[in-house]
Amino acid sequence: MNLFRDVPQLLHNELGVVLSSTLVRLLLAAILGGIIGLERQLRHKPAGLRTNMFICFGAAMFTVLSKQLAGVESDSARIAAQIIPGIGFIGAGSILHAKSSVTGLTTAATLFVVASVGMAAGGGLYLTAIFATVLILCALVLLGRAEAVYSLKMFATSYEVTGRNVDGMLREVNRVLDAEQLTMHSIHIADADPDFRLVFSVDGEPDQQNVFAIRLHESNAFSTVTTLGSTEHE
Repeated sequence: MNLFRDVPQLLHNELGVVLSSTLVRLLLAAILGGIIGLERQLRHKPAGLRTNMFICFGAAMFTVLSKQLAGVESDSARIAAQIIPGIGFIGAGSILHAKSSVTGLTTAATLFVVASVGMAAGGGLYLTAIFATVLILCALVLLGRAEAVYSLKMFATSYEVTGRNVDGMLREVNRVLDAEQLTMHSIHIADADPDFRLVFSVDGEPDQQNVFAIRLHESNAFSTVTTLGSTEHE
């Protein structure tokens, strides 16, 4: 009789341990992914709080399911192994390429490492997951500030110039670009009475952009010169 009374209790205790362990892993993954996503959200990046949290949680979930659904020990990582190409597909979607300009590389790399944090949390490697999160945040925050301080970040800045002669404006812009060793892309020309409008983007560091803007203002080939805005390259 003691056996029949003790078996349900043992099963209940074991089930409680399994469930609590699984919930802790998933909760930790959601928290760590959310912390990284919050930093991205505050900097107004495409992949923000929810994206990073979902990717980290999903990677942990697939890791847990991979082990629990495996029929044999050798299959315990079969589902989890598909996380890497899946995240690679998502990361590729965050990378934009336009002629000589490429953006979104840091976002794609962040999604990749966030998935690895989720896999570590899902596999029960709590210390590894936490350490990786701290290291990722240090790289995003501290190195990002260092790049800003030393003007190492690249920006795509859009300019608008107007004038009566389109060919003359293009020659003058190319002359200034060659002098400053910069490249122009995303060129748009519009006929706006009485002048023509030339809108284009230039990749360069902040100091280079400032000098380039000064050179445009100093030129007599343009009626007006306007800086439309800048986008940070990642």
